[in-house]
Amino acid sequence: MNSLPNIDTSTVLAAGLLEQQLVQEDALLRGHFRLSSGLHSDTYVQCARFLRRPDLAAPAAAALAIQIREAGLQADVVVGPAMGGVVIGYELARQLGVPGIFTERDADGQMTLRRGFTVTPGEKIIIAEDVVTTGKSTLEVAKLLRALGAEVLAVASLIDRTGGKGGLDFPHFALLSVSAATFAPEACPLCAAGEPVVKPGSRPEKAF
Repeated sequence: MNSLPNIDTSTVLAAGLLEQQLVQEDALLRGHFRLSSGLHSDTYVQCARFLRRPDLAAPAAAALAIQIREAGLQADVVVGPAMGGVVIGYELARQLGVPGIFTERDADGQMTLRRGFTVTPGEKIIIAEDVVTTGKSTLEVAKLLRALGAEVLAVASLIDRTGGKGGLDFPHFALLSVSAATFAPEACPLCAAGEPVVKPGSRPEKAF
């Protein structure tokens, strides 16, 4: 399972094409949005709309796989946190020729492995995400895997929204860096300009 398959580079995502595809699929939106945190933003990312298309997801994962291979990294397992990391994690694992599993939160909100998924001491792991924003969930997954004795090689994501402030202590491979401004509602310049606010996404807003 550890051997890496040859990747047809003719199908790999061309530089700059991902952003165009994200916009076409309404997965990258610019405007005035109220996030689940309650903050307002001028940008909203919903990679699920992009990843619903296998013909788009596969080349994107192939591009990430090439970055990982060129860095000389060889994983034993790809782990993606549910929900955002499930699809891209599976496809990246397929491209790398290794198993793909996912973490999820238990009733107490703690990241865990369920459904019979396990990692063993010494296994080398790539964490897969659709978007890394603060790095919080990525670090939670890394903490879990390290507690089980695994080695986290890197995280690979479609989009990096950290602005270099993710606080990760391992490499981060990404296909696109997206900058997004966020504002407290009472200090939002978009509200002050009279632009209507939209609440996208699937999660309920944070209660204050």
